[in-house]
Amino acid sequence: MNMEEKAESLLANAMRLGVSDIHLLPYEDHYELFFRVSTGLSKVAVYSIEKGERLISYFKFLSNMNVGERRKPQSGAVRYRLNGKKIELRLSTIANFRYQESLVIRLLYANPGFEPGLHAFFPAQEAELLELLDHKSGLVLFSGPTGSGKTTTIYHLLRRKYADEPLQIITMEDPVEIEEPLFLQAEVNEAAGITYDLLIRQCLRHHPDILVIGEIRDEETAKMVVRSALTGHLVIATIHAKESFGVLERLRELAISSEQMKQTLLAVVSQRLIAKYCPLCSGKCTIHCSHYQVNEKSAAIYEILAGKELQNHLRDKEDGKRFVSLNDKLRKAYACGYITEKHYLENLV
Repeated sequence: MNMEEKAESLLANAMRLGVSDIHLLPYEDHYELFFRVSTGLSKVAVYSIEKGERLISYFKFLSNMNVGERRKPQSGAVRYRLNGKKIELRLSTIANFRYQESLVIRLLYANPGFEPGLHAFFPAQEAELLELLDHKSGLVLFSGPTGSGKTTTIYHLLRRKYADEPLQIITMEDPVEIEEPLFLQAEVNEAAGITYDLLIRQCLRHHPDILVIGEIRDEETAKMVVRSALTGHLVIATIHAKESFGVLERLRELAISSEQMKQTLLAVVSQRLIAKYCPLCSGKCTIHCSHYQVNEKSAAIYEILAGKELQNHLRDKEDGKRFVSLNDKLRKAYACGYITEKHYLENLV
């Protein structure tokens, strides 16, 4: 089997298992191959130094990296079609102190319905999120760790909304992770001067029904997002924070006032993507467990701060109702037997 066939076989196996990342890591006298799935990293193969280096060189060639450069970190991307399925690969290399390269490949599934993580542990939460898209203007923010399924959730909700009525949906991302022909997708390119705030200004002239901002990173983007919501657009964006109340603090750090939040915020959603408990494996599934379909091995739990609860918090008012936090939802999922104790404890905030 030549290196091209080996790489294709590796990708086909990863796609079959719903892998999110492939890790090829160097050790003193060998390489080890790991697949990242909902339950974590799983070792799947051991290669000789020569074979590991050849495989890395092939993927570097495939993604237009400098094959001869091993000392400096590099990154690249390539679109791939395998067995009728489209996939985008995001690759990065870093060398250790011995100048042995490591390779990590992120798999971005382009086929709707194949992307893992489209399910919620509590379906009523998905219905609550869908209702947010009935608003004609306002701001909905999603937060959660990298890999928690924020983009997947947003696209899933938008597809459901589009199925009800055709809409002008514009997304701005860095980079575009999921290709969707129903939406107008723009990509940030800071090297070319195409920033989030510039794209937002231009996209508003297209009169979108829904505007999606990949990530609020700085004050300028935050101000443009709020301005867009104030001018009568429904805006959905992601932002880094541990939980919903942390999102509000993060907005204040980005110079967004409480009054602006009161005027624009519809909801703040914090989410986690967690592997489902498999009773047939007693919660100790291997990467080859087939008791769930590939795209049903994990599901999302949401903390939704919206409506009166959100407005009361912004106004420092108490209404006597207890807010159902992410920890409460995790506790319920564990009590119902949906997740393992390990995953319950790992995701507490």
